[in-house]
Amino acid sequence: MWTALGTLSEPPGPRAASGRFWAATLGAAVGLFLLGFLIGWFAKPVEEKTSSSPHGEVKAAFMAEMKAENIKQFLFNFTQLPHLAGTKENLHLAQQVQAEWKVFGLDSVQLVHYDVLLSYPDETKPNYISIIDEYGNEIFNTSLSEPPPPGYEAVRDVVPPYSAFSAQGMPEGELVYVNYGRTEDFFKLEREMGINCTGKIVIARYGKIFRGNKEPEMCFAGVDPYPDGWNLPGGGAQRGNVLNLNGAGDPLTPGYPAKEYAYRLDKASGVGLPKIPVHPIGYHDAESLLRNMGGSAPPHSSWKGNLNVSYNVGPGFTSNYSTRKVKMHIHSNNKVTRIYNVIGTIRGTVEPDRYVILGGHRDSWVFGGIDPQSGAAVVHEIVRSFGKLKKEGWRPRRTVIFASWDAEEFGLLGSTEWAEENAKLLQARGVAYINADSSIEGNYTLRVDCTPLMYRLVYSVTKEIPSPDEGFEGKSLYESWYKKNPSREYKEVPRINKLGSGNDFEVFFQRLGIASGRARYSKNWNVEKYSSYPVYHSVYETYEIVERFYDPTFKNHLTVAQVRGGLVFELANSVVLPFDCRDYASAVSNYAHIIYNMSRNHEEQLATYNVSFDALFSAVKNFTEVAANFHDRLQHIDTNNLLAVRSLNDQLMFLERAFIDPLGLPGRPFYRHVIFAPSSHNKYAGESFPGIYDAMFDIKNKPDQHEAWEEVKRQISIAAFTVQAAAGTLKEVA
Repeated sequence: MWTALGTLSEPPGPRAASGRFWAATLGAAVGLFLLGFLIGWFAKPVEEKTSSSPHGEVKAAFMAEMKAENIKQFLFNFTQLPHLAGTKENLHLAQQVQAEWKVFGLDSVQLVHYDVLLSYPDETKPNYISIIDEYGNEIFNTSLSEPPPPGYEAVRDVVPPYSAFSAQGMPEGELVYVNYGRTEDFFKLEREMGINCTGKIVIARYGKIFRGNKEPEMCFAGVDPYPDGWNLPGGGAQRGNVLNLNGAGDPLTPGYPAKEYAYRLDKASGVGLPKIPVHPIGYHDAESLLRNMGGSAPPHSSWKGNLNVSYNVGPGFTSNYSTRKVKMHIHSNNKVTRIYNVIGTIRGTVEPDRYVILGGHRDSWVFGGIDPQSGAAVVHEIVRSFGKLKKEGWRPRRTVIFASWDAEEFGLLGSTEWAEENAKLLQARGVAYINADSSIEGNYTLRVDCTPLMYRLVYSVTKEIPSPDEGFEGKSLYESWYKKNPSREYKEVPRINKLGSGNDFEVFFQRLGIASGRARYSKNWNVEKYSSYPVYHSVYETYEIVERFYDPTFKNHLTVAQVRGGLVFELANSVVLPFDCRDYASAVSNYAHIIYNMSRNHEEQLATYNVSFDALFSAVKNFTEVAANFHDRLQHIDTNNLLAVRSLNDQLMFLERAFIDPLGLPGRPFYRHVIFAPSSHNKYAGESFPGIYDAMFDIKNKPDQHEAWEEVKRQISIAAFTVQAAAGTLKEVA
């Protein structure tokens, strides 16, 4: 398939965009954390004591310490040069972060390296798409680079738009327009219109799904392109990876850390590497490719965008241009390259062997004004504020680990390799992971994705933070969030989303079963239908677009810092872990009913093949009762009895782990969470009871119906067992 999409100084100038993205695609070890080091580190006598100040006073001081102006300056510092993973500029930034975290007062800050497979354009042979005539002459070529934004004309080492890990090749063939390139779009073409895309070159508009599954619409009506507004210019295009890793990490060392001693697969057989050429293009180039499309008209008005073309689907061009073909020229190379995570720690006092982790990535495709540096700047300010408390004599109850991940853009590689290297420690000691990628993707309201264990913690923290939104002066963030985005599943609370993938929480949550969450400011999803912000992964993602259009006062950045920092503070310092297993029970019950209702579209087959959800509902009922009983016991705990507190906290901490199936999901062994997984058809989105969902997806078209429904029964059995077993972990110890 072929997707045509897509340190201190003074600040420069603006720019934005309008239009659509298109894609064409052919049919350390925490070395600081070595086991011996950890045993020695955490076994040493604790001399420091937690502050005598009440928990609330210390938290208030911590929250008040964070300043919008600091975040603004950090963002400016981090966005003056490109920081592509594997480059010297990104290593220099890692060293800068390391040095500053040491100054901030962390106990330890280390660079942890891994040698992973990365992908870069060939320096002598550019990637592009062309239209060729019957003699093979190129009569149209797509752009080789993006026009630079004002103020950045002299910046070197800007990587041109490309799809990392695309297969090399120069295929040519008829062009087919496939809308967003979703599974249902191909079903429409092949099953209803009789158009087979095999052997064709397809052009898909950017939107709806992850680019590796094929893509977010990058144009918002009525907004000027950058630098006059925040839309994408016609020459802009989205960089990104097109791996299908399914949680494997480095393609050459799946399941194990990419250290010097690692056994590596051959580059040709690496996990998740695509077999077809892929390349992103801007919407001006897309218009040229689509202008003379022939064949069938679009099957529905939803297939039409805003370009001045017919949106005919092809194959090929109109009769006047029937001899023309499209040719791809893709020459990118994959090579093993060293990357660097920055890992900092503040040792806990009472429970130093329990870890709360705050992590976000540092590498960017170009300047990374939003992704990731708006998040990295917030992490920097949170670290500084924690460090200030520590310098004043305070320590958290539990150890806090701060991480600046590398190579997230190439497939979550830095975080996954570190988690693989430290998997045994993390499974035994990891309390929670808070993700800190982009802090702002819009300026409408808060967006939170997290485990149900954290629902009430998130609501509690947001009730303590003032809303930054106009019209909500004197109100809490919780109030403005609820008003703007109420839950569709639960009454009188703001909406919280399921965790999918596409970010560094993946390995912690989906593979290791560590309670995870993320928060950022986002757009109005009910109005702004594109999946991301328009300049995503383009050269126009600069400091200026943030300062001019997204968050001029940086009040939203500060709010996100307080949410993320507040979550980490409570997780690291509360005597009893602020998890509520009743919310997990409620969520599991809700998801069980959703998947059951999905099955009722096949009632005849359910009867024919003797498929029953009774065991799952029985397990859910039992889990709900046990969770309620556990919560009641928690209310009567003697918080001065450290052993009793530790015992109940461990039950809370290990509950997420109880939903992990060591065998993983069918065909996706590194996705092991039975309740949540990235969708098989869009890894950005989360799916509940994914084993059952995938078994039932498009089941009526599976050739062997008996075998298909047997797999559904097997997945229901696995889900029922897992929920029942999780309930057992919450029972009172005899």
